[in-house]
Amino acid sequence: MRVGSGLDIHRLVEGEKLILAGLEIPAEKGAVGHSDADVLSHAVIDALLGAVGAGDIGEHFPSGEEEYRDISSLILLERTAEILAGQGFEVINIDITLVLESPRINQHKETMKGNLAGKLSINKNRINIKATTSEDLGFIGRKAGIMAQAQVLVEQLEESSRGGD
Repeated sequence: MRVGSGLDIHRLVEGEKLILAGLEIPAEKGAVGHSDADVLSHAVIDALLGAVGAGDIGEHFPSGEEEYRDISSLILLERTAEILAGQGFEVINIDITLVLESPRINQHKETMKGNLAGKLSINKNRINIKATTSEDLGFIGRKAGIMAQAQVLVEQLEESSRGGD
């Protein structure tokens, strides 16, 4: 078994969409990024890649590449799942913490979990999403940014071409 950790932060501005786990969430401000700026999916992707020693999101999906401009991060997550499967890994569980002042996301959690689970081919009960505020402190408290942190546990099911541990 291996553990991975991911962290992502995006700036929030008026006039942009707020996409979390592939779901557009009604909000006053949205996240800015080269892709769809899905901070939650990006944190999960980095955690998964880290768990299997496959680098980070920027190495696989560089922000300077036109191919990734405005791309759905769920597509990137699906490609990340292919990397894991190619190395013989299965996702055991994912725990995500989203830090934002608004909007509230409780009513969207099940849909977000379903979106992630579908791309990873796992049951959504293996995914937990929590949200908290920064108590009006810092850039998040000023509603200038959003942050997500993810931890994952993966298990290697078969010998990979990289050799056993």
